[in-house]
Amino acid sequence: MQLGMIGLGRMGANMVRRLMRGGHECVVWDVNPDNVKQMAGEGALSAESLDDFIGKLTQPRAIWIMVPAGNATEKTVTDLAARLKTGDIIIDGGNSNYKDDARRAIALREKGINYVDVGTSGGVWGLERGYCMMIGGPEDAARHLDPIFKTLAPGRGDINRTPGRENTSGTVEDGYLYCGPSGSGHFVKMVHNGIEYGLMQAYAEGFDIFHNANSKELAEELRYDLNLADIAEVWRRGSVVSSWLLDLTAMALLEDKELSNYSGFVQDSGEGRWTIQAAIEEAVPAEVLSAALYTRFRSRQEHTFAEKILSAMRQKFGGHLEPRTRD
Repeated sequence: MQLGMIGLGRMGANMVRRLMRGGHECVVWDVNPDNVKQMAGEGALSAESLDDFIGKLTQPRAIWIMVPAGNATEKTVTDLAARLKTGDIIIDGGNSNYKDDARRAIALREKGINYVDVGTSGGVWGLERGYCMMIGGPEDAARHLDPIFKTLAPGRGDINRTPGRENTSGTVEDGYLYCGPSGSGHFVKMVHNGIEYGLMQAYAEGFDIFHNANSKELAEELRYDLNLADIAEVWRRGSVVSSWLLDLTAMALLEDKELSNYSGFVQDSGEGRWTIQAAIEEAVPAEVLSAALYTRFRSRQEHTFAEKILSAMRQKFGGHLEPRTRD
């Protein structure tokens, strides 16, 4: 299947690579010509401008946008809408707000253009591991894109089937899900990221307790000099708190037990805030997720080992680089 990709950053470029490995034809464009040249050297069909990009796609065109949420995505959608035809599909695979999705879908529907929102999880590891995708928009458009989703997704792998799923069908066990109307894909991904904040904060606080277990404030007989990398490693094996986030934490602690390369300054990408806003609108208590978000705000003023754990996990799963500590 042919797909156009706009945005060749960490995730966009790796998604193109995975699709080409799966036999798909990819037409690529990016505001940075060096990124386009790099992907052309790897077998993608390059474009010199947005008009050139659109001209190289066969109707009905399928165009995946992988640019930062907000103004960059809004401008890209607007520029495409002015050039595309009835039946074409715009796919927003970034982290847009689901309310923006709903608004864009209505506007594009009037022009006969399909808008599909795809919450995409996988980070810098997605090329090899695959991408977990949560999809919203017109169901027939999503069905048309199924070959793309199937290639990008992780597949069933060696994960044990959930008891009772033997007689069910669908794509969830392959790692992608059609969630419903426009915005629902990004809504599910938004809450996914909110939960991610909470999970990361729980690990961070736990390891901070370990890190301070030899504090001089404690009775001498209750001080413990613990090996945090080994604790993380043993928890990976049979523990009820094992997870990929723990895997990444174990990697970071083994590389540097004091996480000296991390300042403890922890950013938030927006989805955590939107999750809390949605909870407020629904009158749903979300104490853990709220506290995790507020801790990130606090991290920009004072840093503890817990924040370094959070920074380490963000760098490992997404390649996010936090600002260094100022002298």
